[in-house]
Amino acid sequence: MVSVSDWKVPSSVQPKPEDYAYDIDLALGSMVALRATVPADAFTAETLGTERAGNGVFIRGNGLVLTIGYLITEADTIWLTLSDGRSVPGHVLAYDQETGFGLVQALAKLEMPALELGRSAAASLGERVVVGGAGGRQRSVGARIVAKQEFAGYWEYVLDEAIFTAPAHPNWGGTALIGPAGDLLGIGSLQLQHAVGKGQPQNINMIVPIDLLKPVLDDLLKFGRRNAPPRPWLGLYATEVENRLVIVGLADRGPAQRADLRTGDIVIAVAGTEVHDLAGMFRRIWAQGRAGVEVPLTIYRDGETTELRVKSGERDRFLKGPSLH
Repeated sequence: MVSVSDWKVPSSVQPKPEDYAYDIDLALGSMVALRATVPADAFTAETLGTERAGNGVFIRGNGLVLTIGYLITEADTIWLTLSDGRSVPGHVLAYDQETGFGLVQALAKLEMPALELGRSAAASLGERVVVGGAGGRQRSVGARIVAKQEFAGYWEYVLDEAIFTAPAHPNWGGTALIGPAGDLLGIGSLQLQHAVGKGQPQNINMIVPIDLLKPVLDDLLKFGRRNAPPRPWLGLYATEVENRLVIVGLADRGPAQRADLRTGDIVIAVAGTEVHDLAGMFRRIWAQGRAGVEVPLTIYRDGETTELRVKSGERDRFLKGPSLH
């Protein structure tokens, strides 16, 4: 992702105030730029880097900022840049593995508006929205919702109904999806390519729906995580190739690596049930019980079918916890 300090969205896709029934500048005033540094020996340093930058949105008057969790995972330093140009330190409160949301507490008083949480389930296809970034209209995109559908990420992640918007925001991480009522409908997570007819693929943003935050927000604030048994985590990266589920990577020192799963292995079944797509495979793994349970896998490797049992782990135990400075 590009730095939040050296770019502007093309004027042709910037949101225009007359297209919205709310004060768009006031709503965008709730955005902050977020910078995080992560120790070089952190578990996620190799895949996500040690310096991360993106956006966050102020959602409560006590300085609570919502962002996408990968920006702040294992961070030891957080800085928030406000709409008035001030930079203040922040502290990581929580990162929810299931949704991908992250929470940061500003360690200074923020004199800025909070964005009200909306209802993402009520958002409809084709609806005019704003994908808001820190820096006002020049760093935000006037967009429309182009899809609401299941999303499975190769890192053992599934959303039952993600929101997809176009045109894409170029600095998507932690952006705010602002709905027609000027409220928060979701948080930007990814940029993907989407084929439209026979034309060139179109860049779109994947947004995590805000409705997923509401049931766990109090837990995240109180415990730093959801108050429920953690899902089993195998530490594998998989993708769908010609209707096959292929392991394309393994987390270093993770459960799958310790169980001798290998890059190139094809997953045929989980606990005796055939799996045919990423979402189905991950859900079948999670159905085996809580973190720590053994997960039986049927693997196709080098022309032979092999049965392996992977003792799952808890993903959070591999990560460095936040420290208050």
